[in-house]
Amino acid sequence: MGEDANNKMSREERLAARLRENLRRRKARSRGMRAGESGDSGLSKPDAKS
Repeated sequence: MGEDANNKMSREERLAARLRENLRRRKARSRGMRAGESGDSGLSKPDAKS
């Protein structure tokens, strides 16, 4: 049973690390979107000039 507790703890630590990385990525993306927010949606669209 001791091994199960160790495996579970390492799994929880791995999950916690992944959640922290994901949060950092999301915050960085959000900051990037706010910094580049100048009236456009952030999506590149072809010009509709004919």
